[in-house]
Amino acid sequence: MKKHCVDLDKTGQFSKFFMDYIKGKKELKPFYSYSPSLESFKNAIKSRSFPIANRKVLVEALSNQYLGSEIGPKVESNIKSLELENTYTVTTGHQLNLFTGPLYFIYKIVSTINLAKKLSETYPGNNFIPVYWMASEDHDFDEINYFKLDEKKYQWDSNQSGAVGDFELDSTFKDYLKTVPFAPDFFKEAYTSSKTLAEAVRKYVNHLFGEEGLVIVDGHDSSLKSLFSSVIKNDLFEHQPFQKAEKATEELEGMGYKGQIFPREINFFYLDKGIRERIEAHGDEYFVLNTDLRFSKSDLEKLIEKNPERFSPNVVLRPLYQEMILPNLAYLGGPAEVVYWLQLKGVFENFDVPFPILLPRNFALLIPDHIRKKINQLDWSNEEVFRSFESWKKDFVLSESSLDIELAKQKEIIATIFEKKGDEAANLEASLKQAFEAGKVRSLKILEQMSRKLRKAEERRLEIQINRAKAIEDFIKPGGAPQERVVNMMQFYLSQPELIDDLLACFDPLDFRMMVLDL
Repeated sequence: MKKHCVDLDKTGQFSKFFMDYIKGKKELKPFYSYSPSLESFKNAIKSRSFPIANRKVLVEALSNQYLGSEIGPKVESNIKSLELENTYTVTTGHQLNLFTGPLYFIYKIVSTINLAKKLSETYPGNNFIPVYWMASEDHDFDEINYFKLDEKKYQWDSNQSGAVGDFELDSTFKDYLKTVPFAPDFFKEAYTSSKTLAEAVRKYVNHLFGEEGLVIVDGHDSSLKSLFSSVIKNDLFEHQPFQKAEKATEELEGMGYKGQIFPREINFFYLDKGIRERIEAHGDEYFVLNTDLRFSKSDLEKLIEKNPERFSPNVVLRPLYQEMILPNLAYLGGPAEVVYWLQLKGVFENFDVPFPILLPRNFALLIPDHIRKKINQLDWSNEEVFRSFESWKKDFVLSESSLDIELAKQKEIIATIFEKKGDEAANLEASLKQAFEAGKVRSLKILEQMSRKLRKAEERRLEIQINRAKAIEDFIKPGGAPQERVVNMMQFYLSQPELIDDLLACFDPLDFRMMVLDL
């Protein structure tokens, strides 16, 4: 791959909130603990303590989760090293998208692996483990039940409900699998040898990244949830997370930033087979929405002790859960993820849990030969690739036109004539000025119509270049969205199986620029 880098603020793809964080705007500093830099890890390591007892619970849980899956020597070694006091994790998380979903799923994990490598080189006295957190408890099936390839959507329709990680790969999935015969064998093997979606995702992610030592964590685990029981009780009965998150949200919104997440008084779902529904309190009774389940406070206290896995945190508390069960130093996420963590620092402080370093994942645009050829034919820079097609077309046609298609001079002359004569006519009769003004408006509209006809004629003359530019935009912004948020990895992997190795060689998790990568 050939790598070109473009500043993020020149791509037009990122919010002011995110860019202000990346640039270290001082007003945002109270909302995080460490700046997103390599130097920050020195202090983060010093301040990150993690109980040995929790390490043992984590290692045992991971060992159980990997039962029945092939586990490579590097992953096995990394899991065992989590018992050591000098072992830390760096983490990313994502939903269980079919066949990895959009490209940025891969980018998140590659960024995390490379960060662990960079930290190992910089701080050789410690161990750094890359972690992928499976969002197995998420229940928004419509967000993960498809992928897009060559402008076609491949979707699995299922009537199952509840946590998507528990979805069974039943006959409907087997039928769905027949619609993607082109999928690499490791995907087919992962899905056909698994009972649930979570099991399959673990297998294919392990196939892709196991040799890099990536450890896959499933938070849907009773022993891990037991480490979180104090937070479950606090949230259900005292609502302190809501108070802290709401305070930060109001402060950020007062600074002009839009909140990304919306705290609730209770930030837990009730989780069971086929069910993941919000818990709400009404007086002294607790209800599970859309069910007949009702609990008293004492009922819930007993359930938390006996079955903590029945309580699933929402987006407000999932980050805290992650940091309480992992010896974690950094979280890598997309632009919306990074900034919603800024609403949560007070929640972490409330429970005396260190707030991790927040890093954006790497951002990339993959350019195959035929698209790079079109870019070169238009003599575009890599920055110009991100410009909107309509904006470029307007300026391009104007610059290449053989005459003044905007008729600017003619419009000025016509306007001047009507205005001058209108003033003169007003001396004869006041109402004539209005008539001349109306005539000016009609005349300018006629000239504007002629201008549009001239522009259309020039566009037809420049059709080859314009079609070339449109083809580029359709490729890098399919459906108007950035490539990495739409296109599946197989778009490139099928013809370039070394894709992930190339990404590992190119990505730098501490270089906050857009990478334009020539395949």
